[in-house]
Amino acid sequence: MHITVMGTGYVGLVVGAGLADFGLIVTCVDIDKDKIKSLAEGKVPIYEPGLQELVRRNVERGRLSFSADIKHSIQNSLVVFVAVGTDARPDGLADLSQIWSAADLIAESMEEYKVVVVKSSVPVGTAASLNARIRQSLSSRSPGTGPSEFDVVSNPEFLREGSAVEDFFHPNRIVIGTASERAVAIAKDIYRPLYLIETPFVFTTWESAELTKYAANAFLAVKVSFVNELANLCDAVGPSADVHVIAHSLGLDRRIGPKFLHPGPGFGGYCFPKDTRALVQAARSYGEEFRTVEAAVAVNDRQFQRVVDKVRKGLESLEGKVVAVLGLSFKMNTDDVRESRSLKICEALLAENCSLRLFDPAAMAQARRVLKDDRVTFCSDSDEAVEGSDAVVIGTEWNEFRNLDLRRVKEHMRGDLLVDARNIFDIAKAKSVGFRYYGIGRGGDEQKAPALLDPVSRAIANAPVDEEPESEAERLAVAESKVWFERHGGQGIPHEEVLADFGLASKDLRKQKG
Repeated sequence: MHITVMGTGYVGLVVGAGLADFGLIVTCVDIDKDKIKSLAEGKVPIYEPGLQELVRRNVERGRLSFSADIKHSIQNSLVVFVAVGTDARPDGLADLSQIWSAADLIAESMEEYKVVVVKSSVPVGTAASLNARIRQSLSSRSPGTGPSEFDVVSNPEFLREGSAVEDFFHPNRIVIGTASERAVAIAKDIYRPLYLIETPFVFTTWESAELTKYAANAFLAVKVSFVNELANLCDAVGPSADVHVIAHSLGLDRRIGPKFLHPGPGFGGYCFPKDTRALVQAARSYGEEFRTVEAAVAVNDRQFQRVVDKVRKGLESLEGKVVAVLGLSFKMNTDDVRESRSLKICEALLAENCSLRLFDPAAMAQARRVLKDDRVTFCSDSDEAVEGSDAVVIGTEWNEFRNLDLRRVKEHMRGDLLVDARNIFDIAKAKSVGFRYYGIGRGGDEQKAPALLDPVSRAIANAPVDEEPESEAERLAVAESKVWFERHGGQGIPHEEVLADFGLASKDLRKQKG
């Protein structure tokens, strides 16, 4: 089976190379001739683990090729995958101009039956509109000059950047939206290798398939914003509240699950910000409001500022300070800096007259295109980045940063502030080498007294120890409070347990009193 993949961006390249690895003959096409030339020479323009090898292997075996002759490729293919970009417009809606251009090219090139597979993330109603557009274009031809039959399939992608190759070959599900039995049969042939490993397939309508893609990303974005607000609350409560303990406990509930419960500076990348805003706008176009997603977007838009606030608090003033930021991509294992929270942190620090020293294992070239400022120094490694800095910010959770020698980092710095926006370090270890450690929802930067939950316990905890108790009962209460706080390291827990433990303390003291 011959397949054309329109678009050689992130999705198109992974899908094209993956389909070729299934044994299909695939041509990836693009209007960018320079990109096609580069790909034909074996140069993959994006950083994605395993993709370079996947492309090389299938080019060598003759199953994958690249071309700028889009019309010829479409004419020689039974199936055309549309994997072009759908960037967000200023109003939040998806820009479908590339979708419509692709539809026009397909209609212009068609000489026989085709299956048009929409792989791009698109708002509900796009497949129906694309179907109508192609049909109208074909109907305007002279009789006998082209086909009258074609089918449109909505087949959304669920690839995670940094894990896209793995996700393509081991997906959680394949969603096929079409009313055509003929198109369903062809889709099953394409994805036959996934059938053999019992991948779940969902066959549905265009509209349900389109909404599934947006709904999946929006739901995960809601989880991210939820845990970030939970982390902010933990920061306010103090060191007795650890967001990681709470998130782990939540994740053990099978109804919730552990994925996407990791606090940080917020979600970024191409998909989540774009798809959440597009879903909100799509709901409004149908007279509905998606308030949960709107709230998640609002939380995310300001979450990165929490990290900036921690840097400001730790340094007291940002004017003239030097801050090292380690990690610039929006997540590990990618060079994508689109909507990167780390870059937003950098921009906010620059706005307060900081100087920045930056390093990322993969995203330096992309970051240079965004951060064009004389106060920014792009460094060759983390050692160079932290040299002479007043503070270090962990912007992306790359594995190589998890294993940094913190003592060595501290020795290279001028200051002692570590703002761990990804919570990758052990607090005690960081502090043992002399860092003032600020995490997200871990209470490490706020060593305030724990808040006991009832007024009686609060009064006991706050009882002045240098004054003589007025009564035997008060003396015993103060003694009990000392036993309690020594036993629990100054940590407070709910009122019922407080009373129970105080009861035990009372018995212990009375036995000692004899």
